[in-house]
Amino acid sequence: MNRFRLIDTSGHTDSEYQDYILQGVSRTFALTIPQLSKDLVQVVGNAYLWCRMADTIEDDPQLALALKGHFSHQLAGLLESKESTTAWVAELQPQLHQDTAPAELDLIANSQRILRLFRSFSPTQQRIIQQCVATMVQGMMHYQAHQPHSGLPNIPALNDYCYHVAGIVGEMLTLLYCDYSSKLRHNKAQLMPLAVSFGQGLQMTNILKDIWQDQGREICWLPQDVFSKYNIELQDLSKQRTNPDFHRGVRELVAIAHGHLQDALSYTLMTPKAEQGYRNFCLWAIGMALLTLKNIHKQPDFEHSSQIKISRNKVKIIFVVTRFIGRSNSLVKLFFKRVARGLP
Repeated sequence: MNRFRLIDTSGHTDSEYQDYILQGVSRTFALTIPQLSKDLVQVVGNAYLWCRMADTIEDDPQLALALKGHFSHQLAGLLESKESTTAWVAELQPQLHQDTAPAELDLIANSQRILRLFRSFSPTQQRIIQQCVATMVQGMMHYQAHQPHSGLPNIPALNDYCYHVAGIVGEMLTLLYCDYSSKLRHNKAQLMPLAVSFGQGLQMTNILKDIWQDQGREICWLPQDVFSKYNIELQDLSKQRTNPDFHRGVRELVAIAHGHLQDALSYTLMTPKAEQGYRNFCLWAIGMALLTLKNIHKQPDFEHSSQIKISRNKVKIIFVVTRFIGRSNSLVKLFFKRVARGLP
């Protein structure tokens, strides 16, 4: 349960507001982003909030497709212009669904504060964030216009979707860190494809975790080619939850996601050992995703994501152990081999 409560932030600085609202829109990132170098905490937090605003628009059940495209492209345009967010907020706010999370509404209402912080970053940092948000918005609107009610056609289509909503974020974080760290920059060519795979592993975990929540919205991100091998028709997905053949397809996707998370671990181990904060940021995300995949693998007939939610104790173990062993590649490999035990 999210215990976040809105407060009056009129007396807060823009930076304080950003730290505060991050806790409301993502408890996970509110925990992991502060692990980064202090020179990047504000930049990465800011970048995440722009992606969060794009998500809010995309996920709104009330906005028509044309309006989603209109507001999303305006959002991306704000990062490339000298305009304020005032007109954008005034037009968007009244049209958002009444059930939109209060923290997300507050973030949009205070987006000018986030924009002021963005404009304080270096030109290179601004350009990296601009490119990420523009690519993400473009991909989101493509898939909004072609919403898959009966699943995506195949694995390549799933890869493309994951790239536009998560892989691009992996690229952005890597580019921001390479801009900051000359040591990381030396491995940029090898890190970039692994960063995309990292994002895909996390996104596939979310897709599997949210199968039934998405089904409730008549959306399915599962690839048809995987399930057709088991004679499963995704247009009748609601009837398949207890079908052993459906479980085989789910476990095959768990295996693919696990492979991407192994790439994520390779990515992390290529980062400088001195960058303990960045390593923690990556290892915590990998650990939580692996534990979630294990729960899905054990219980592929789950009805709600709450049934496969990882316990706080297990999350705490990931956090504590990686803090102690994060500088040792051999110990990290050993620990995560144990975490992933049982996964295909």
